[in-house]
Amino acid sequence: MFIFKKVGDLDEYLQKRRADGDKIGFVPTMGALHEGHISLVARCKADGVLSVCSIFVNPTQFNDKNDLARYPVSTEADMELLLRAGCDVLFLPDVSEIYPGGEDKAPVYDFGYLDTILEGAQRPGHFKGVGQVVARLLQIVRPQKLYMGQKDYQQCMVVRRLLQIMGTDTELEICPIIREADGLAMSSRNRRLTEPQRTLAGIIYQCLVSIQAKQGTDNFALVRKECEELLRAKGLTPEYVSLADARDLRLLDNYEHNTLMVALIAARMGDIRLIDNILL
Repeated sequence: MFIFKKVGDLDEYLQKRRADGDKIGFVPTMGALHEGHISLVARCKADGVLSVCSIFVNPTQFNDKNDLARYPVSTEADMELLLRAGCDVLFLPDVSEIYPGGEDKAPVYDFGYLDTILEGAQRPGHFKGVGQVVARLLQIVRPQKLYMGQKDYQQCMVVRRLLQIMGTDTELEICPIIREADGLAMSSRNRRLTEPQRTLAGIIYQCLVSIQAKQGTDNFALVRKECEELLRAKGLTPEYVSLADARDLRLLDNYEHNTLMVALIAARMGDIRLIDNILL
C-alpha cells in the first residue's frame, strides 16, 4: 500500500496509473475504520479498480466542536486494516492540504431542501462541510467510482447532488450497511458506547425492522410513535423517526405503495449520536 500525505505526490502517482490504463475507485473516510469501511475497499477490489482510501477528519462538517474533539482517531490501527484488505493507496492529508487557502475560503454548495431536513435540521452546517471536503477530495483524486455506505443515506443523496453540481462523470456506488450480530449498524461512534449502552443500542435496528414489517398494516404515524416510545424506554433520546422517498428523500406522512421508501432514525445514547436506516 502506497501512502501519500501531499496532494502533489498523490497526483503524480495517480497520473502514472491512469497512463497505464488504470481506473480509480475512491473511498473517503474520517478514520476510526471498521468492517463497514473495509467492505467499501472490498467493493473496489471486486470492481477491478485501483482502490484509493483517504483518512481525513474534516473540521468543517462538525457543527459541534466538542464532537470534533471527541471523534476517535486510530490511524495506526486503520492502516493495518487497510493493509489486510489489500488497499492500494492511502491518502493522509493534513488540513492545509485540503484547505490551502484556509477553511473559510472553501466554496459553498447549495443542496436545497436536502440541507434543511433530518440531519440538515439537527446538524446545521454539517452538509456544507461535507460538500466542501468531498468536492476537494474529488478534485484531487479524480476517481471513476466513488464508494460510500448506505448508513449515511442522506449524505449519499447530498453527494449525488454534489456530483451533478460539479458536472463530473464520477459514478456514486452506494454500498449496503454492514451490521453487528444484533443489527446495530457499524459506526466509528459505536466504540464510544459503554458495554450497557452497546447492549441497548441494537433497539434502533429493531425499530427499523418494525417500520418495514408494518408497512402493509398500520399508519406510519402510529408506528413512529411506538418506535419513539420504545427508544425512550431503552434510554435513547430520539431526534427523528422518519419515512421518505428513497429516490429523493422527500419526506412522507404515511407509507406509499409502489414507492421505494427509506425509514431513517437518529437517536442519542447519552452524548453519543447514532443514525441508521432501512430500505422498504
